[in-house]
Amino acid sequence: MDRLKNKAVLITGGSSGIGRATALACAAEGAKVIVAYHVNENGARETVDGITRSGGEALSIKVDVTKAVEVERLIKKTVETYGKLDCAFNNAGIEGPNALTGQYPEEEWDRVFNINAKGIFLCMRYEIPQMLIQKRGVVVNNSSGLAFKNVPYLSVYTATKHAIIGLTKTAALEYAKEGIRINAVCPGIIRAGLGEKMIARGPEVEEQLRSIIPMGRFGEAEEVAEGVVWLFSDAASYVTGHALLIDGAVTIT
Repeated sequence: MDRLKNKAVLITGGSSGIGRATALACAAEGAKVIVAYHVNENGARETVDGITRSGGEALSIKVDVTKAVEVERLIKKTVETYGKLDCAFNNAGIEGPNALTGQYPEEEWDRVFNINAKGIFLCMRYEIPQMLIQKRGVVVNNSSGLAFKNVPYLSVYTATKHAIIGLTKTAALEYAKEGIRINAVCPGIIRAGLGEKMIARGPEVEEQLRSIIPMGRFGEAEEVAEGVVWLFSDAASYVTGHALLIDGAVTIT
């Protein structure tokens, strides 16, 4: 399989979950992968090791996506290493605390928005100019099914995911004629990240969550990764400004 053969792919939040699954999937399709991480260095190393053991090429780089100077350095290092930046999956994000909107701590609002929304903005801010030089490139941002269907106690997380859709669609319009495609994936309840934490609350919660999914099961990180790979590939060459739901039909119920 070589849908991404010799492509230089950057993935933030590549230490675990959807980020790791996407890094492995891209490498399996022939990509050279930059695995960006902030805290989980061991996880990033495991992702890189998983790629290299399979004969792929990968490198891990530490970055704080809320700091412009670090994001700029990340893009420069990617280009120095592989000579280009073909594809970027802006995946780094956090869920923040569960709280009623009227009781949500202001400092947590700032933290969640800085990582989830500003972080993706800064990544695009430095990825797009490089892609303009190349006259081509693909960006995929990780949003959420919660950009379409809301649940209580996650107002700020949900707001950031709405913001990501807005950034994605606006940028897609701005660069559609420049050879740059910009899309988003919107996972539902996935056995990774926030989804895994929700499932882990206990058997009753797990069954309640499963009951709201028309397909009757949780998604896997690898299924989201397949969506990202497709959006990266030439098979999606006429797709831009799209928010791809990968949620087992939850948001249409």
